Amino acid sequence: MSVPVIAVIGAGAAGVTALKALKDEGVDVVGYEKGEGVGGLWVYENSNGLSPAYRSLHLNTSKGRTEFADYPMPSDWEDYPAASKVARYLADYAEEFGVTEHIRFSTTVERVEKVENPRSGAMVWEIEAIDGDGVRTIDHVDGVVVANGHNWDPKWPSPGYPGEFTGSQMHAHDYRSADVLAGRRVLVVGMGNSAMDIAVDASYVAEDVMLSARHGSWIVPKYLFGRPADATNGLLSVLPWRLRQTIAQRMLTLAVGSPQSYGLPAPAQGLFQNHPTISDTILHRITHGEVRPVTGIERFDGDRVVFTDGRVETVDVIVWATGYRVTIPFLSQDYLGGDAESMPLFKRVFHLEDPTLVFTGLMQSTGAALPVVEAQAKLAAAYFAGRYALPSAQEQADVVASAHAAAVDRWGPVKRPMMRIDFDAYLDDTAREIERGSRRANAGAQTFVPVVADLRDTPAALVA
Repeated sequence: MSVPVIAVIGAGAAGVTALKALKDEGVDVVGYEKGEGVGGLWVYENSNGLSPAYRSLHLNTSKGRTEFADYPMPSDWEDYPAASKVARYLADYAEEFGVTEHIRFSTTVERVEKVENPRSGAMVWEIEAIDGDGVRTIDHVDGVVVANGHNWDPKWPSPGYPGEFTGSQMHAHDYRSADVLAGRRVLVVGMGNSAMDIAVDASYVAEDVMLSARHGSWIVPKYLFGRPADATNGLLSVLPWRLRQTIAQRMLTLAVGSPQSYGLPAPAQGLFQNHPTISDTILHRITHGEVRPVTGIERFDGDRVVFTDGRVETVDVIVWATGYRVTIPFLSQDYLGGDAESMPLFKRVFHLEDPTLVFTGLMQSTGAALPVVEAQAKLAAAYFAGRYALPSAQEQADVVASAHAAAVDRWGPVKRPMMRIDFDAYLDDTAREIERGSRRANAGAQTFVPVVADLRDTPAALVA
């Protein structure tokens, strides 16, 4: 069989693991990365302009639950290393496995589309890209791995609040350090990890710091009972999630109390039904009066903010830690189906209409992202190598529908249920799926057949 040619878009964690896994399977690969190097969102001031990394950013999942299975983090690292170390770890990973040389850096992919190759009549993927010098290229490949991430396109409040705010506003995506907040009256809006980090940073330099949210979140310290908190979750992973929730919620309440006891809003759902906020410091800063919890925003009146409980506060700057949109700018609506975050994917990897369009990292995990994208990469690579066969289209659709129904039951209908996965269960199931697909292939089921390799003049060139 001819060797497939596969493109990988993005060189963050999802991209480099995809490139490695494909190389391991003997597949020809080409990577595209808008920035100047590997690392994606972990790279502080990444030249691609997409990274939300700030100076104080650290892992909020422990080293042991975040590292790649094929490339453990150094044993002498702390449990929660800084973003700069994670960025270096990803770059070292790419070098160790010979991935870097396959990536076209400073290159922006503008269009990805299935077309008919005029030389053969075969349907191939056409990739149009432009490099830093303005040189435009068009390449044809057998398959595409979309690994561009989904934490880079800021989501602002919509609809907006009544009135007009005359102070400064910024999204957490553009926050780099607390220097811009020094001496100012700051309102941080959000209850996620970035919101907590920014509020804590600001509390050391700002005149006043308020933390606002309409709905609460469970605040989990990085250590529980002397161990990384997510290690406890790992021990409980064999249990059904509702039982895990009951046990872990009781342990957390016993150890640190409820969010309401700190003046924060009650969590909208139970633990494990929404991504918890991981912070050792926010509760400390609240109890010391350095961060003041406030209710949700009602409206604006110049530099004054009116809150839902009637309180009025003067604010100089608002930091909106309100999350991100899922954006894949180079794919048309024909592939996205109108909304990238509700796009159905088999095992959160394969497009249901065309499995040669693959996604890694387009999920929201209850745990770390790195082991998940590594597992997804191995599943995609097994498919493109021809040793894994997908189930029938109907079976794929049934699996997606079942997973979606379970996610709605657990997380609700409005918080990206199509993208949600349970970290431990997903990793286990993905490994088993590779085995299932291998058995299907051995039994004669249809496997992936490349066409581009037969059209190339040399093994190193892509058909243009």
